[in-house]
Formats: sequence, C-alpha cells, structure tokens
Amino acid sequence: MTPDLKTLTNFLVSLGVDKIAHTKKTYLAHVIGVYRDLEARGFDRDVCLAGMFHSIYGTEMFQRFKLPLDRRQEIRDLIGERAERIAYYNCVMDRGSFYEAAKSDGEAYTIVDRLTRQPITMNRQDFDDLCRVHFYDWMEQVARSGMWDYQRDSFRRLAHRLGSQAIADFEQVFANAPA
Repeated sequence: MTPDLKTLTNFLVSLGVDKIAHTKKTYLAHVIGVYRDLEARGFDRDVCLAGMFHSIYGTEMFQRFKLPLDRRQEIRDLIGERAERIAYYNCVMDRGSFYEAAKSDGEAYTIVDRLTRQPITMNRQDFDDLCRVHFYDWMEQVARSGMWDYQRDSFRRLAHRLGSQAIADFEQVFANAPA
C-alpha cells in the first residue's frame, strides 16, 4: 500500500527538500502543489505520485536537488513501480525529444534519455501520463518563474493533447501573462 501524503512529505523533508529554493517557494511546496493539482483533476494515484516525485533525480532545468539514480529502488518501494517510472522519465527526458514526440499520435512514443543519449520507448498510457505530469509541473510554477515564453507553444499543444480540462487550465494560467 502506498504511503499517505504525510509519510511522503516526511520522506522528502528527510532529504532536505524543504530547504531548497524553487520558483520563489520551496522545492517541497512545489512538488506538493503538483501532486495536489493532479489529484484535484482526478488523475489516478500513480500519476499524482509521479507528479510529487517528478524531479526527484533532477531534470534538464532543475538541478538544485538530485537523488542519485542508484536509489531508484528505494523510490519504487515507496511510491510504486509505475509512478517511479513516470517520474524517472520526466527527470531524464531530453525535453526537445519529448516535445517532438508529443506532436505525434500513436501507440508507442520515443524520447531521448538526456543522461545516456539512449532512446526510451513507452506505450501511449505512460506517455500521456508523462505529458500530464510535465504539463501540470509547469502550470504550477510558470507564474512564479516569470518564464512565460518558455516552450509556450509546446505547452499549448500539450493542453490540446490532454483535453478540455488542460486547455482550460492553460488558458487560466496564461491569462495572467504580461502582454
């Protein structure tokens, strides 16, 4: 059984993530925000957990905290194999390859692992859930980051890929963008 939010939060605090700055708040506050945003939209537990751990190993843009990859099994044991896999994909993906893959519509999707430069192929469900995690990660922080133009068209495409709720969320967030 997956631990509750308090247990997961305590685990992250034990790693010191509550002391790491992230887009004008703490890294802990950000990952809890992503978790809650995904949960509020009714996504399954694996997606919500992947959202909470979406950058646990660092990402292309976020390097202030990186749990070593040799601790992946510990994270799998904590949040489950599928949630950890989606979080891992978000951490290691080369974003250019991800945004390119998101333009297609198929049953298999390939992105490039930015660390190994090797391809990662996933099924449609995993890829769509990766899109959800990545999209709501950015929606949670874009206003604080002030990086309104970062991949804006790519996020608009992701919103359309994900459907009416994501489109509404994108429009609501970007309604606050400076002219």
